[in-house]
Amino acid sequence: MEIPLPTPAIAPLWNSLMLDRQAPTSLQDQIVAYFRAAALSGRLPAGTRLPSSRELARDQGLARITVVQAYDRLVAEGYVAARAGAGMYVADDVAAAATPRPVASGTIDAPAMPQPEVPLPLTAGIPALDRFPWADWAKAGAAAQRGGPAGLLAYGDPGGAMELRAAIANYVAVARGITCTPDQVIVISGAQQGIDLVARTLLCPGDAVWFEEPGYVAGRSALAAAGLQVVPVPVDGDGMDVAIGLATRPDARLALVAPTHQYPLGATLSLGRRLALLDWAEGAGAWVVEDDYDGEYRYGGRPLTPLHTLDGGRRVLYLGTFSKVLAPGLRLGYLIVPPALVGRFTDAKWMQDRGAPALTQQTLARFITQGRLAAHVRRMRPLYRARRQALLAALADHAADVLDAAGNPDAGLHLVARLRAPGDDGAIAQIVLARGVKAAPLSAYYHGGAPAGGFVLGFAGTVEAAMDPAVRILATAIRRG
Repeated sequence: MEIPLPTPAIAPLWNSLMLDRQAPTSLQDQIVAYFRAAALSGRLPAGTRLPSSRELARDQGLARITVVQAYDRLVAEGYVAARAGAGMYVADDVAAAATPRPVASGTIDAPAMPQPEVPLPLTAGIPALDRFPWADWAKAGAAAQRGGPAGLLAYGDPGGAMELRAAIANYVAVARGITCTPDQVIVISGAQQGIDLVARTLLCPGDAVWFEEPGYVAGRSALAAAGLQVVPVPVDGDGMDVAIGLATRPDARLALVAPTHQYPLGATLSLGRRLALLDWAEGAGAWVVEDDYDGEYRYGGRPLTPLHTLDGGRRVLYLGTFSKVLAPGLRLGYLIVPPALVGRFTDAKWMQDRGAPALTQQTLARFITQGRLAAHVRRMRPLYRARRQALLAALADHAADVLDAAGNPDAGLHLVARLRAPGDDGAIAQIVLARGVKAAPLSAYYHGGAPAGGFVLGFAGTVEAAMDPAVRILATAIRRG
């Protein structure tokens, strides 16, 4: 079969991309950093087409989902724009946006740009890395390595170390009221891999999947990369509108939902809709993936019963991650699957990456069983509540005329602030990014057109003192249009 060559416009750039598989930075991060730098420096002019995800993955020997997720991040950051049916292109005026405009004295702070590996202020989805429990983690790691167990250096069970699977089963029983056996727990390398595993293990290319609109961009990319038809189902104050899903595609084979704290809008799926969703799945022989990405962090009230518990674990697969509760760099999460599917998922995990690193798994297992994870969560709740209040206060003080942050639930690690007047949230995001603030445009989370602009603002990974300067930068950029 003849392999098509890249077009001349992208060949020089494509050929100069050198990924370091021994580097501590992930391959996805390296791709993002490469194209971001090329766009900002002008080496990659506005309007230049990027190689397709399939082409770049083939050329670099990567899983396609790695490239898809890197491109989605570039789109969310405003460096790349997707053109329907035509591919990915460098967004207009990216290089110009990298140079701060002259600013009148006293109207805006201009902090130095942090190092790339340091999360920028207001970055969503990042916990308090400055409060990572290093001492407790070191003790758990030392216990795992005591005696130099050779097994930690070999291939392990692709479904995960049994010690960690048992620790997770006990943890979700206490923290979520979910009953499962350790065998049902499949250890994964983050939520995206979990969604990808479900898509490739239970579905066929062309199958329809209900997806929250707006929703988790990387999750949508994983479904699309598996060849599935993503069916956007609107979200309102009660979560995903199941009735619209039934009216649109009752033959869907799966629904991906975040019922506890919908991402990014934050809604909780009502009990009536939970029951309707489960009735549909049971009657249609479909599956539900319950994405509980930050359920540890509620600052008022009690969460509703998990879908997994309501369903008895028959049609619901429960997806959890340690990226939000500890750190994304650990690359560990878990799927809880029905007993009859354990073998299929274990085989699929083996084919994908032969299992997560054994030492990290054993360290985390001890970290959980020794009560250190529960203690860390207890310490973080008041900290995140305080940081949330600091962000809301900064928005009220410096951006009340341009942003509306009302209606955000008292939970999670981020909040949504909507533009009070029509505006291009993607263009504004580019401008503030060049000034050292990461305000993700709300429009990027929509599969179709966004009804209004706004921003998804993280507070958990931003110290309180940084809230005012960051919000002033964002507000000034909005006022300038």
